[in-house]
Amino acid sequence: MKILFVRPHLFDARATDALEPLAFAVLAGLTPPDVSVALRDERLAPVHCDEDADLVAITVETYTARRAYEISARFRARGIPVVVGGYHPSFLPDEAGAHADAVVIGDAEAVWQDVVRDARVGVLQPTYRAREQPPLAGVVYDRSVFRGQRYPRISAVQVGRGCRFACDFCSIHAFYGSHVRHRPIDEVIAEVASLGRRSVLFVDDNLFIDRAHAAALFEALIPLRITWGCQVSIDIADDPDLVRLMARSGCVAALIGFESLDADNLRQMHKAWSVKGRRVEASIERLHAAGIMVYGSFVFGYDHDTPDTITKTVDFALANKLFLANISLLTPMPGSGLYDRLRNEGRLLSECWWLDPAYRYGDVTFQPAGMSPRTLAARCHEARARFYTLAGMAERLWRSPANARTLRHLSLFLGANLVSRRELASKFGRPLGSREAWTPQSAHAL
Repeated sequence: MKILFVRPHLFDARATDALEPLAFAVLAGLTPPDVSVALRDERLAPVHCDEDADLVAITVETYTARRAYEISARFRARGIPVVVGGYHPSFLPDEAGAHADAVVIGDAEAVWQDVVRDARVGVLQPTYRAREQPPLAGVVYDRSVFRGQRYPRISAVQVGRGCRFACDFCSIHAFYGSHVRHRPIDEVIAEVASLGRRSVLFVDDNLFIDRAHAAALFEALIPLRITWGCQVSIDIADDPDLVRLMARSGCVAALIGFESLDADNLRQMHKAWSVKGRRVEASIERLHAAGIMVYGSFVFGYDHDTPDTITKTVDFALANKLFLANISLLTPMPGSGLYDRLRNEGRLLSECWWLDPAYRYGDVTFQPAGMSPRTLAARCHEARARFYTLAGMAERLWRSPANARTLRHLSLFLGANLVSRRELASKFGRPLGSREAWTPQSAHAL
């Protein structure tokens, strides 16, 4: 038996910022040894739908749903069964079930062996629902599925799943609830040591869940002498000793979700805690002083945003010499409180924008309160372009306490900024899915 893992891209095109999809390493580790597995990552190379397999397993994100369903339709037309999983199918199992033979709801490892067993005998169930969130101790990441793939020389590693916050725009809390799970630190350290890589990216949604756990992880990383990046909440900067330990363990960059500089917007997105009693500039300064570059994430389209808000935020990002900036349009994702609220308010311009053939990457999918959809889209595009100009890069490097601290910092800064410039230019204005004609209805008919 052969199982083909497929990671679709937003379009039938290549990307330069693809990281190893760890979900497939977990599934490969759970697959019986007499079953062969192979990974096809469309971000790296085309997916050939004439390839032979006994089962195709596709991970589906909201932005990749249209492309995933196209790929599924082509395999199913050849009589090859398809199972889909991920956040998007978990929130919309009926939609996903119209384009696949089976849908996994929740974390796949709880049911993967059932899926393989049923596929062997040709009796896949329509849905496989994970009834619990099992502990992460003992999880095996079989990275052999990544061999021969041209991923960047930075390894993705997961410490835990879930986040203690419940931001309005985010689907993570809806998927995992308030329960946050961690792998044992010794297992994480053993995995990192086995990789033989000097650079690691911890892919947790928030590596800073509690101080004791973070401190223990940072201490354990010191002997490995690696450099690493992560995503953390801004409250880690309130603890200067922990920040210094974080840097001493090898951290060179951290993504922080600032999201907005407007207190009313933060209250609306349930994130007012992030600025309560805290000066954001001082938090950035503490991280920079330790040699940690700051990757800021901002989202525009909340009710108190105006064109001036966007301009001032880019000014802030440049003045505070952010390493990178994720300047995003507010996008209602299924499963999030934001999606439900905007739908109930009648403000969605397209309820299933991810399947809408008229949608283009960078379009606004709802009616903002403070400006027109066209103005919001244009101002966000201008903001990204301004931040990533060569002049903007030079401004963020000039007298920076972190971005050019060492040759390693400078190399990472330049490489990441150039890749971000290229990826934004390649995505903006493109329709999701392939260039070939395809409609959700034609896939449903299959």
